[in-house]
Amino acid sequence: MATVLETERLILRDVEETDAPFLLELLNSPGFLENIGDRGVRDEDQARAYIRERVLGSYQQHGFGMWLTVQKLDDTPVGLAGLVRREGLQVPDVGYAFAQRAWGRGYAQEAAGAVLAHARGVLGIPKLAAITTLENFASMAVLRKIGFTYEGVIQLPGVERESTYFTVG
Repeated sequence: MATVLETERLILRDVEETDAPFLLELLNSPGFLENIGDRGVRDEDQARAYIRERVLGSYQQHGFGMWLTVQKLDDTPVGLAGLVRREGLQVPDVGYAFAQRAWGRGYAQEAAGAVLAHARGVLGIPKLAAITTLENFASMAVLRKIGFTYEGVIQLPGVERESTYFTVG
């Protein structure tokens, strides 16, 4: 269980197969389905496969990915935050998703800000992107608060709907 980042209230660590129950919950939550999309993960076996193929695969291929975000207070998983290599974007994408029970606590801003600082400082990535659905005003506000600038609307390959496009750097 490798810790990647720590903030005042959160630990961002590598996702492991034992995190499958939480990922199953998160990937099927209404907020994830509406704002990110359906990943087709319906049981813990599929969640473990998703972790192996998508999450651990990103760590191996790119040296970064989405990290499990847990509360320092009690080690409870509350979301994912990290960097994604996405087709159609020239630079890595800062991404995050939190369980609804963790909304409204400032965790997205805290985690995304830490991911941004880590990417630019430790990983040496000078420019980053971020995308949201056109209706996800809360995420847009988070991105602006941590320094991203709205660039417009884009259509990513293989994605049915348009996305807002933000950059920093």
